[in-house]
Amino acid sequence: MEIEPGEMTVGQLAERSGVAISALHFYERQNLIISRRTTGNQRRYKRDTLRRVAMIRIAQRVGIPLAEVAAILALLPDNRTPTRQDWERISECWQVELDRRIVHLEQLRDDFKDCVGCGCLSLDRCALANPYDTLATKGPGPQRLIDPAGAPSHPATCH
Repeated sequence: MEIEPGEMTVGQLAERSGVAISALHFYERQNLIISRRTTGNQRRYKRDTLRRVAMIRIAQRVGIPLAEVAAILALLPDNRTPTRQDWERISECWQVELDRRIVHLEQLRDDFKDCVGCGCLSLDRCALANPYDTLATKGPGPQRLIDPAGAPSHPATCH
C-alpha cells in the first residue's frame, strides 16, 4: 500500500466522512473531490478532502444542487490545502442564498398555516385576508408570501 503522510484510502475516507465509497466515487466523477492514483491504480485522498466531503453533505442536506457545490469548490486551490481564508471566501459566496432559503423555510413553518394569498380560498381566514381572491390582480402565486419582485415576504410586512 502506497500511502503518503496525510493521505487516506477510499475506505478510510468513507469511514471517517460517513459517506459510502460509491458516493465518493461519484463525487470524484463530478470533480467535487480529487485523488491521486498509486502504481496499483488505487485512490489516495489528501486529508483535507474530508472538509470538502463535509461541505458537500451539508450543502446537499439544505438542497443546494451539486452543480452549485462544484462551482464553489472550484474556487479552492487544487495543489494546496485550503486555508481558513479560502473557506471563509467560499462561505461568503453562499450567504445571500442561504439567507433566502432560511426565509423560505421560516415562511413554510410560520406563515403557511394562514392564508397565503394563493387563491385557493379553502381556509376560513382566506375570506378575510383575500376576499374573492382579490390578490389575483397582483399576479400568480402566494401573493401574501412574495413581494412584487418575487422575493420572500412575511404576511405582516405584506404590500
